[in-house]
Amino acid sequence: MNSMKTNLSKKKNIISDFIKAERKAAGLTQKELAFKSGVGLRFLRDIEQGKISFRADTLNKVLKLFGKTLGPVDLPGHASDDK
Repeated sequence: MNSMKTNLSKKKNIISDFIKAERKAAGLTQKELAFKSGVGLRFLRDIEQGKISFRADTLNKVLKLFGKTLGPVDLPGHASDDK
């Protein structure tokens, strides 16, 4: 279980790191990004801090501002071509 939690910790940073970097590159504060994307400030802070639990539809509101969306991604060693 510990290794699974560690793997999840590494994966969650992809999204939180992306949003934080894009927000800073756009010169936005967390409050400004929350307002522009229509999400709560607390939600945005939680995402940037790497909280695992989130709503995909709400997260997509933030990602949309950077031309991105959540979608299925193959896990290493589980490529869809193997089916």
